[in-house]
Amino acid sequence: MGRTYIYQHQDWPKFTWDQTKILTALCGVKKEQGLLLGKTQAVGFLPRDAASLQVAVQEVVSSSEIEGRILNMSLVRSSIARRLGIAIDDDSRIIDRDVEGIVTMTLDAAMNYDEEMSADRLCAWQAGLFPGGWSGVHKIKTGFFRDDAKGPMTIVSGPIGREKIHYQALAASLVPEEMEKFLKWVNSGDEPDYILKAAIAHLWFVTIHPFEDGNGRAARAVTDWLLSKADRTPRRFYTLSNAIYKNRSGYYAILQETTNTLSMDITRWLEWFLKTTREAIADSGEILDAILKKHALLQQIPITKLNERQRKIIDLLFGDFEGKLTTKKYAKITKTSQDTAGRDLNALIEWDVLEKAGSGRSTNYVLRER
Repeated sequence: MGRTYIYQHQDWPKFTWDQTKILTALCGVKKEQGLLLGKTQAVGFLPRDAASLQVAVQEVVSSSEIEGRILNMSLVRSSIARRLGIAIDDDSRIIDRDVEGIVTMTLDAAMNYDEEMSADRLCAWQAGLFPGGWSGVHKIKTGFFRDDAKGPMTIVSGPIGREKIHYQALAASLVPEEMEKFLKWVNSGDEPDYILKAAIAHLWFVTIHPFEDGNGRAARAVTDWLLSKADRTPRRFYTLSNAIYKNRSGYYAILQETTNTLSMDITRWLEWFLKTTREAIADSGEILDAILKKHALLQQIPITKLNERQRKIIDLLFGDFEGKLTTKKYAKITKTSQDTAGRDLNALIEWDVLEKAGSGRSTNYVLRER
């Protein structure tokens, strides 16, 4: 191996960092964390359920997208809502094994945060990510730590024959011993703070790279498990994976920088992790504010007046609605006629939910500002 990696250091895995820099960054995260948790406790059960559902959906979808896997968001939402006992309007009974595997892992990490992490638990997670033992068109080893039967574990990019190696993990023969050390540390009640511990665990896990595939998603689930310990609640109200996905190039760059060096100083990784966690908490505050606005709006309308089509559109408008809402688009989304769409939209205007924007052929509908 011509290059040097962090695990080759004689003091591996005794990480070090600049205490002053990290304590300052950590205090900032904990302050924002406390404000967010306080806000969630001040709202009712319905808005809280809606927020935790939306965050869980984003966590599952974003963690997969970081690895280039695109999941059906509706199926993810349905699977999570069903498991959490949350009623939703578009509940689907379609079962997608790829979706079920990562949903199981994500919810287990968050809801069972008080249970110890173990090799069996991690292996079950990884097996669930690859139903039938296939990763795309490749047959892989699932439910067990990797071996080197196909050669050293490397992270590469580029076309076949001209691959660029970004990282080469330690030999598979060392994985059981390294994971034993990792699990002993991660389950200990010793310092550091759980948020800081989540950052270290994430780096440590991906450095070992214990599985043939699925290491990134498993690492983020371990991270969520520790962040749930920090929150001391089984419901997550912010999604780190979504914040990472927004800056995945930075994520891969800082991981490569940290692992491709013969140094135990991980200050820059910890600073990046804490900054990204703080951004995730800020994003979640916006999600919660939108849900509270929606909840207050719906309480002004007699529940019997809203039909399922209107509810669906309101959900979309408070979520990730793309483009402008027109009568034609309303009819297409709700699978109804344009005449019915027009009546539904006029009713929403009458109830002060929507207002018209534009005129003539440019007429569209937006949520009324409050």
